[in-house]
Amino acid sequence: MQPASIVMTVLNEAAEIDSSVPSLLEQIPSAAEVIVVDGGSTDGTWEWLAAMQARDPRLVAICDQTCNLKHSAGPVSRGRNVAIAAAKSEIIACADAGCAYAPDWLANLTAPLIAGKTEYALGGTRLDLEAGHYTVWDLASAPFFSIKLAANELTKSCSARSMAFTKSLWKRLGGFPEQVLVGEDTLFDAAARRQTTPAFVPNAKAIYRPKNTFRLACRQMARYAISDGQARIRRARLLRNAARCGLEVLALASLRWTWVPLLVVLAIESWYAFHRDWRSLRRFGAAAIAARFVYSITVPWVVAVNHLRGFFSEKPLTNKQNA
Repeated sequence: MQPASIVMTVLNEAAEIDSSVPSLLEQIPSAAEVIVVDGGSTDGTWEWLAAMQARDPRLVAICDQTCNLKHSAGPVSRGRNVAIAAAKSEIIACADAGCAYAPDWLANLTAPLIAGKTEYALGGTRLDLEAGHYTVWDLASAPFFSIKLAANELTKSCSARSMAFTKSLWKRLGGFPEQVLVGEDTLFDAAARRQTTPAFVPNAKAIYRPKNTFRLACRQMARYAISDGQARIRRARLLRNAARCGLEVLALASLRWTWVPLLVVLAIESWYAFHRDWRSLRRFGAAAIAARFVYSITVPWVVAVNHLRGFFSEKPLTNKQNA
């Protein structure tokens, strides 16, 4: 058994829970416990968890109604904090209900912590590329959500889909911030990196099946940008994307006289679209390449507009589970 506790939050996740939780219980070696906090599901998620807990005592299911938008501005953070407070291990691994995990995920992710090399480790996320488990817009949007196409690609971005840390570090940081609905892992990560240097573990990625359409991918990007604006963070990202928007407008305005600015913008936008994972993307064909370029030139507009919306709005975000 590993000296680590896995924590996860759920709310109305009946469609995903029967793949995520079993994959966590099947870790080799086994986790000390898998703690799942339910914020008050009404779709059968809680009943599924209770039945699974009766069969496997390693699963610790907690129903906490305060981990819900009706009672907390940041129910995901609230749920993680409740789970971590209940954990009996010093090493904590965060997982996500929308993902599945390879049997060696926990061992790989927590190895740097167990060895005493760091208090914080990040594994990242990859698409599930089995037939039928992804869409062309999953491929198109992947790098903009720090999602990899290959299992062994190194990622240096944070995601609570695959994150491990010591309980003492979590205490020093005051837990996950409960004032935001999305982007809480970004805020936690920024605070953690001020305390310690994270280990980046390439072979500990969560396996994700977002099943995006163009509209859904844009909507998710908009939610993150609104949250950034409300939290007053990542202003450099706002400026970078606003500059891209400005260059595109100037290039189009210059077409009356010359095509050169447009060609320059197309070269810049091609770099943004493909520099991260061109070798992995090209094997999916022309449709994926075209979708990536379309999504890439849409991103700066979605980010800039919605970051500013968030900056000037205090209206709290909602989620589909609470609808």
